[in-house]
Amino acid sequence: MPLPATTRVAVVGAGPTGLTLALTLAEAGIDFVLLDRQAEGANTSRAAVVHARTLEVLDDLDPAASAELVRRGTPVTRFRIRDGARPLAAVTFDGLPTAHPYALMVPQDQTEAVLLARLRALGGDVHRPYEVTSVSQDATGVVLTTATGETLRAAYAVGADGMRSTVREAAGIGFTGSAYEESFVLADVTMDWAPGPQEVSLTFGPAGPTVVAPLPGGRYRVVTTVADAPAEPDLPFVQALLDTRAPGQAAVTDVVWSSRFRVHHRVADRYRAGRLLLAGDAAHVHSPAGGQGMNTGIQDGHALGRALATALTTALATGTDEALDAYEATRRPVALRVIALTDRMTRIAATRNPAVRAVRNTLLPLLARIPALNKRLATELAELNYR
Repeated sequence: MPLPATTRVAVVGAGPTGLTLALTLAEAGIDFVLLDRQAEGANTSRAAVVHARTLEVLDDLDPAASAELVRRGTPVTRFRIRDGARPLAAVTFDGLPTAHPYALMVPQDQTEAVLLARLRALGGDVHRPYEVTSVSQDATGVVLTTATGETLRAAYAVGADGMRSTVREAAGIGFTGSAYEESFVLADVTMDWAPGPQEVSLTFGPAGPTVVAPLPGGRYRVVTTVADAPAEPDLPFVQALLDTRAPGQAAVTDVVWSSRFRVHHRVADRYRAGRLLLAGDAAHVHSPAGGQGMNTGIQDGHALGRALATALTTALATGTDEALDAYEATRRPVALRVIALTDRMTRIAATRNPAVRAVRNTLLPLLARIPALNKRLATELAELNYR
């Protein structure tokens, strides 16, 4: 689609965060343009869990979207922790005070497809492929320039364009943090898996932690740390990993999709610089432990969409836009808390210190038997504390 000359809100990046933001603006009747540099949406699974709080947000925003996600996904109520084949603890979600007492396993491409379908039902869409190469702002608005020379003027621009955000760099906002030393392998596979599809499994081991989670269609998601992995791990590589990390429990028959990636834990120093705002991975990135990333981003998108709708409908009357300052004050502490949680989980799971491992494996079974602690961790993972 050709770009219009002007809009009220320009959203850069059409992943789950950008789509949720656009859907929130569309529901509020706010004019927007959603741009993405890719010619089409990615068709790989990537993030694969939608937590209870995210489903609650979608219930509020667009009940048809949350209902369709639930229809497409696989609900899981138990998160099991093992050391090798030895069970250590289980975190359960089915007692949580929510309409969605489970973790919903659903590939990211399906989540994006559901959000895009709802956006189109409201008359919106994604402008592709438009790569934003520069962003400037003045007292009354923002100008975005694309790689092919088109320009778009907006009252506000939002960077939902990932860790290497063009909008964040244009805003001059720092991205404080660092990277983990090891790389992560991610693979969607079909396999015979001894623990079965009723739970998400985290297995500790001397070589590093491994997560196996069920996906719709009889597949499994495998995530594990590896010092040096190929860019696209193949079946023999994944099988060898599982033979080492979970001996005798897995027989892989097919690798549907795989990737290697490095993980950072960073948070933007600010979420706003004048008329430029950040959400999702442009504002925070962290370990995949707990599956928090996409969920936090979707919640960012909804909160920022509501803040922008409020700002754009009240600024003419009041001359202020406190709602946008409140967005940062509300959502940045959430990102800091998520980063702290996922970093602790990653370091505890990945430790190779024998003494620390022994203490961890002794304490976890004891702590997991305390109902209040079990519920507290389940509530944190489900992000229900961020209501």
